[in-house]
Parts: sequence; C-alpha cells; structure tokens
Amino acid sequence: MDATLTELINRYAGGLPVLDHAAAAVAQWGVEAMVLLVVASWWMKDMRLRHRHLAISAGLALLLGEGLNQLVLLAVHRPRPFDAGVSHLIVPPSADWSFPSDHATAVTAIAAIFLIKGARLQGAGLAGLGLMIALSRAYVGLHYVGDLVGGACTGLLAALAVNRLWRAGNSVEAHLVRIF
Repeated sequence: MDATLTELINRYAGGLPVLDHAAAAVAQWGVEAMVLLVVASWWMKDMRLRHRHLAISAGLALLLGEGLNQLVLLAVHRPRPFDAGVSHLIVPPSADWSFPSDHATAVTAIAAIFLIKGARLQGAGLAGLGLMIALSRAYVGLHYVGDLVGGACTGLLAALAVNRLWRAGNSVEAHLVRIF
C-alpha cells in the first residue's frame, strides 16, 4: 500500500513541467520558508511574548524531532523509493536513508506546536503549508508516503514533549526575550 500511494503521488513527476518546478522548489526550500515565517513572528508588535514563546517552542520541537529521527535512523535503514524503482526522481538524489522524513518531522513539529498552544489560525496555515511540503517530497520521488507518516509521528511526539516540558515565561525564555 505504501508503494502504491507513493507511485500514485509520483505518477506525473517529470511530465508536467510547471508542477515539477513548483514541487521541486517546495521540496527543497519549503522547510526553510516555514522556519522564516516563524522567525518573522518574533518581531510582531501584538502579543509579542506569545509569539516569541511560540517561536522558541517551535524551534525546540523541530530540534527534538530531528534528534528523534537520528535515533530511528540508527535502527531503520529503508532505501529511498527511487533506489527501489518505486518512484521517478526529478531532483538530485538524497544519500541518506528514507525513513523517517526529516522534512515531514520539521513541518509537523512546527505546525503542531502552534495548534497545541492554541494559535489555531496560524497553526492551520502552517499545517496546510506543511502538508504541501511533505507531499512534494513524495511527488519529486524522494520519499515513500510511509516515510512522511513516520516523520509526522516524530514531529508530533516532539511537539507534545516540548509543550509538556517548556512553559511560557520560564527563566531561560525570559532571558532570551530580553536579549533579543
């Protein structure tokens, strides 16, 4: 089923130039764009402390999620779908293992923090952008759908842990807010 879904998403890759270029750009630069959106919220005038807490929390969730992925990668060595002949690759290949997707982890960790902490509108926008980024990774041939689901799970786990452990206004956060 994983290979079938991946093939379904990747089916038109290489045949629709406009979509190919857009998906390749989103697959390569989407996470960076999402991070820049969160970083830009640091300087918002209204509800400044809330936005800064969300930005710090999102950064921590992203880092924790990526750390969890590195632990998973020690045990799971899943080849990329283009190596297995499942997908048609339209971007330069990635040399590391496929599962879990670091991109799906990052976008889920960021969007989940906003949603968990009650920033529903921003969280929904980030979740929509994150879904587009994750699906672009399957479209360009870099990931199985299962890799994206695995990455989303580690991203959500990281966001839940950060929400539980990192409280607004703690002394470290207060110091960071004063510095910047």
